[in-house]
Amino acid sequence: MSDAAGLQWPLDAKGKRASGPPGQRIVAAALQGLAPEAADAVRAERDWRHAYPRHWRALVQAQAARPVSAVASARAGLAAAWAELPFVRAGQPLALAEAMRTPQRRLQTLQLRGQGEAAPAAWAVPHEGRELTGDALARQIDRWEKSGVCEPAHAAALHDCLAHPEWFDLSDQHLVLLGAGSEAGPLAWLAKWRANLVGIDLARPATWKRIAGTVAAGNATLTAPVAPGQPLDAAHAGADLLGDTPDIAAWLAGLGQPLAIANLAYLDGERHVRVSLAMDAISATLCAADSRTQLAYMATPTDVFAVPEAVARASTDAFARRGLVKKLVQAGARLTSGGRGFAPHIEALVDAGDFGHWGLVDALVVEQGPNYALAKRLQQWRALVARADGHRVAFNVAPSTTTASVVSNPLLAAGFRGAKAFGVEVFAPATTNALMAAMWVHQLRTAPRDFAHPLKLLVHTANHGGLWRLPYLPRSVLPMAALLGFVKRR
Repeated sequence: MSDAAGLQWPLDAKGKRASGPPGQRIVAAALQGLAPEAADAVRAERDWRHAYPRHWRALVQAQAARPVSAVASARAGLAAAWAELPFVRAGQPLALAEAMRTPQRRLQTLQLRGQGEAAPAAWAVPHEGRELTGDALARQIDRWEKSGVCEPAHAAALHDCLAHPEWFDLSDQHLVLLGAGSEAGPLAWLAKWRANLVGIDLARPATWKRIAGTVAAGNATLTAPVAPGQPLDAAHAGADLLGDTPDIAAWLAGLGQPLAIANLAYLDGERHVRVSLAMDAISATLCAADSRTQLAYMATPTDVFAVPEAVARASTDAFARRGLVKKLVQAGARLTSGGRGFAPHIEALVDAGDFGHWGLVDALVVEQGPNYALAKRLQQWRALVARADGHRVAFNVAPSTTTASVVSNPLLAAGFRGAKAFGVEVFAPATTNALMAAMWVHQLRTAPRDFAHPLKLLVHTANHGGLWRLPYLPRSVLPMAALLGFVKRR
């Protein structure tokens, strides 16, 4: 398949595919109905690469202040993304909606079966060299909640999972993993819980050898697509979310089962927006085809969120409680950094009228860039829209995790190593996998919650590692955390 085929950024006046201006137009569309002046500011921004955080804050602040319009804002942002990025077929750009209505290839179906122990494996959480179960795990969950690493609803859900081991027999569930081989994904656990899995990942023999090995060691079944004309074996399994988007959606619909779809795929740079939109197109198509379709997302805490007043107060109170020596030292640091160091995290609350007061937690890491932020925002928007349309949505903020894609950035890797000095816990991939797999099980097994403010869906069960209750704007202390991390490495 040509590099220019499939879901692409549009061509600009110079014939180049650039992500900046289209990304700005997408965010402006989400803001237009809420705050037209803020939308104009997005369109006029000349330093999008570095200035995007303030526009993200403007968007979330406007959605928080006008909860009755938050879902409409999300719809507008998604509609703009679908309109901006074409699907290129045979060298010609098609509207994404048109491409999704006209799949071209009929994918074959391969099924892999686990050969391991028949009974579902007991849930356990590996943490700092120990395998936590039972009372030891319950005590650790309580410690995480007490220290502000996770929100109370996250801890309560994990306690529920401990109390209901029968929930982990997933033989009645059909779970789609878009990005089945994702390092932070739940495949390893689901494969041990008798789930009916559907795996989508690139047709790379090494990737599918690993996926097939994980499935074989467990007791689940995994259904996978295979390109037409290819042998029906794991070595030839796979499909490209970016290039085969309509074909994958049609193939999934043809399975004839109510599906719960986890959006897990990650790609570097501008491709992250494209793969997130591809997953969105598949999810939206399946939601339109079957009202029973459920969606699941694993979000990053390094973003801007509106949080309930209690969470905001925890941050502002911590800032106010600093001792005199700390205040003096940090004031000097702020002065020498031009006001950028040790900035307060939350300075004011957003008045949402009858929906209460909300704080804005801003954990954006500028180095991750606007494309990363937009890719994750698309997922938030679809979660809000799908929930409003009557679909069940599992939206879980996962803690910062030392995945290969994250620690490949030296500054982030060093910042993570030094984060503990500020009360922030960074998790190993195995710990995050176990927690997030259990959270999905909890949301598959329990009735959905009703939230007066739609944005609460995005934060209710968050495990943010302590970032959101930090007294300081996280990026204002990242350089200090990174410095500590570099020293620690030595």
